[in-house]
Amino acid sequence: PAELDGLQAPAPLALPTTPSQVRIVDYRPLRLNQVEKLVEVNSPQLKAIASQVEQAKSNLRAQISAWYPTLNLSTDGFPSRSFGSRTQNYGSEFVTPNNPYDSNTFKSQTQIYGAGARLQFNWDLINPQRVPQIAAARDQFEKAKNQYLITLRELRLQAASAYFLLQNSDDQVRIGKSAVQSSSVSLRDARARLQAGVATKLDVMEAETQLARDQQKLTDGMLQQALARRDIARLLDLPQNVTPTAADPSTLLGVWQPSLQESVIAAYAFREELSNLILDVSIANSNANNAIGNVQPFLSIFSNSGWDKTFGQSNVSGPANMGYVVEILNQDIGLNLKWNLFDGGRAAAQARQQRQLATENTYKFSSQRDQIRYEVEQAYYSLQAQIRNLITTSRQVLSTRESLRLARLRFQAGVGTQRNVVDSQRDATTAEVEYSNAVGRYNTNVAQLRRRTGLDQVLRCTPTKLPALPPNKDPITDVPVIPVPTNSPCLVQAVSR
Repeated sequence: PAELDGLQAPAPLALPTTPSQVRIVDYRPLRLNQVEKLVEVNSPQLKAIASQVEQAKSNLRAQISAWYPTLNLSTDGFPSRSFGSRTQNYGSEFVTPNNPYDSNTFKSQTQIYGAGARLQFNWDLINPQRVPQIAAARDQFEKAKNQYLITLRELRLQAASAYFLLQNSDDQVRIGKSAVQSSSVSLRDARARLQAGVATKLDVMEAETQLARDQQKLTDGMLQQALARRDIARLLDLPQNVTPTAADPSTLLGVWQPSLQESVIAAYAFREELSNLILDVSIANSNANNAIGNVQPFLSIFSNSGWDKTFGQSNVSGPANMGYVVEILNQDIGLNLKWNLFDGGRAAAQARQQRQLATENTYKFSSQRDQIRYEVEQAYYSLQAQIRNLITTSRQVLSTRESLRLARLRFQAGVGTQRNVVDSQRDATTAEVEYSNAVGRYNTNVAQLRRRTGLDQVLRCTPTKLPALPPNKDPITDVPVIPVPTNSPCLVQAVSR
């Protein structure tokens, strides 16, 4: 899509060599559905699993080829040339080079030009190992495809969880800025009252301490935000100069409709992990049949055809006659029988081992079944707990906001202390943080239930009707947030001493 243009994954073997190649120049806002789409397209882990699927498919095709005959063509020099001479002495122990006409000496010559070819045909009529090998390869192919789906769904869950963490970190930054603004207002009021003679130096110190504490919270929030953004960039394998941001605000995904029992039954039918274990049982049984096939008879039909044609003569006295032609055609057809009658019990032992492995996989199936139910129950119970946490934390947010407002009014009226304002402000900030964490955990639990069960029966929450215009800013509390410069830590250590 156009909104995702420029976010293609870089080349697998690309490696930046200059700082300009990793300098962030694009902050790209992404929605949750866009993140899930990008992780499916860009993830190198998913591409590796897809390559394994193709490998398993090629292996299956290679095993299916056992049903077909084989045809081999070979040549014995195409063409070839042989020539030379040989001298033999039949009478004396030594041959004198100065006497080539010695009656005891025989000299022969060879000069041949020719070509030869062989055509071999073979077809297994009976092969006890053919069917189990193909069955095992087919099960491996199905298992690889299931593993692709498992990896894809896990990556979608990881992407959604990372996106919720990014939304939570954005909330932490927002809450930290609001807390710094509130602390700045309190410090300003405390200094004004100190100059007016109605407050003490202790009130100013308490306000400064709270401001420093809130600035630290804002710094931690900015750190988590930066790390969350880069974590999504790593997961999505984005270009080196792009950092994603959250385009969606932190809101509830909706209400999970299925019951716990419906969720568990749906998970049993949805999870490919169980199917893979059943395939492991089938693969082990096929390997057992393959081992037994080693001691069963093999029957094949063969045909060997040969052609040779030469010009010339070999080992003749005098020059070879190149007009002498020899051409040979031959063909053999027959059946081959191979039967390993006794192997010391090796095949039986290997078959027994594979059947024991099949039994082991049945126990793993039982363990995985229990694990799947536990994962669904864990996510479901956690979701119910987060619903209660949302209710309590939302109440805390409303009550602490009102408490902070009243404490600030009491302090400005001279009937309250700065300590009351600081405590109320800290409680309000903590309540905001807890509510944001509860929203993030709730959405994560919903995403986990989607992944574990394959269901998407989530009733969307009815959005509240908000005014089109933003609320008016209060000039009393609307103060700029001054960023803390990143200086050398050695200077801080010198000041503290």
